[in-house]
Amino acid sequence: MRRTLTRLALAAALAAAVLAVAGIAIRPHTVSSGPAVPVAQPVDVLADRVARAQQRLRDVPGDWSGWATLGATYLEQARVTADPALYPQAEQAARKSLRLRKDGNGGALVVLGALANARHDFATARDQARAALRIDEADADAYGVLADALTQLGDGAGATGAVQRMLDTRPGLAAYARASYDLELRGKIPEATGLMRRALDDAVDPHDAAFCHTQLGDLAFGRGDLPAAAGEYAAAIAADPASVAAQRGRARVRAAQGDLPGALTDYADLTARLPGPSYLIEYAELLNVAGRPAQADEQLALASAAQQLFTANGGRDDLATAALALAQGRAADAVKAARAEWTRRHHPDVADTLAWSLHAAGHDAEALTYAKQAIAGGAHPATYAYHLGMINLSLGHRSEARAELRRALDTNPYFSPVDGSNARRALAALGGAR
Repeated sequence: MRRTLTRLALAAALAAAVLAVAGIAIRPHTVSSGPAVPVAQPVDVLADRVARAQQRLRDVPGDWSGWATLGATYLEQARVTADPALYPQAEQAARKSLRLRKDGNGGALVVLGALANARHDFATARDQARAALRIDEADADAYGVLADALTQLGDGAGATGAVQRMLDTRPGLAAYARASYDLELRGKIPEATGLMRRALDDAVDPHDAAFCHTQLGDLAFGRGDLPAAAGEYAAAIAADPASVAAQRGRARVRAAQGDLPGALTDYADLTARLPGPSYLIEYAELLNVAGRPAQADEQLALASAAQQLFTANGGRDDLATAALALAQGRAADAVKAARAEWTRRHHPDVADTLAWSLHAAGHDAEALTYAKQAIAGGAHPATYAYHLGMINLSLGHRSEARAELRRALDTNPYFSPVDGSNARRALAALGGAR
């Protein structure tokens, strides 16, 4: 479920992350959050930045812009450490900035908007970004927060417009990366790849370069090009050996190539460093493939704990809750969580997850409606096609099932270590073996 969690952001992720939850990248005096944003700075650099900001505020406690900068830095720390316990500190700093200067303080509003995106309160993020833009209609950071929020809310046209304004206002890596994701969500993969390469050209430090190479690797993996994906992930790790996202990409390639021990080693290391729910769920899936169910259950328990920590610090992510419930075989709970998320936002990932949850619960007629909704915007990745194919198969729609299963495997035969095999078996039974 690349889109569902890890780029909730591109993914999630911008999520996807948690955070494969939404990712956040903040530079001095700028804030952005959403699926397509540069990688955060290393922990030691961030700790030094926090210390300097705190000292500045001890010296000049009335520095309203300094409080906003501190809030932004706390957010970046939360992103790189996967510690949502820093969210309340970020909020306190931003609100202190607003108390010191309410009028014309767009910077604090942008921080609050980025925080809302990180907590998956996308409607609030949208409203905070719009409030910042009423102060300064040329605030590129506010357009970034707005684009991320509208993307996750399922307002494709609005997100595209916000991305375009960001491109017009301050073209550069952050804008190109968001534009790339916007194109990807519309199924324009070659164009998305081209814009991400343009973002790479604008990378000014190794962490930004690693981010761009990782996104290019994800795009290559999504179209089933393992050599290209492996090359991009290797370039990302060469630029930033600490890149968890690149290591996750390398693990997926290794699994696709049949190197299960190598993939498991990668996942063990990256989940120890960044224990986000999506990574832990993926690790558990591979452990089950390797015949280690007890260890897989341990990872799912850790994913549940990480999700509870996120919620305890003001976050809400029913999509991750649904994914975890599916991984644990709790179909009814998955449906409940996915429905709750759908009431809040109509992103294609939510439609796909709700469809698959309904299928797992035996409600295929309703599932079909949401599976079709997932591809309505133009994106049709292998996972969406597989889900749509299996739902059609359950309903007895053999020709539709055959077409979608073939599409899934043609798009990316390595899309899942489990579902890929399921797709091949189902397609063979339908007389459409590749």
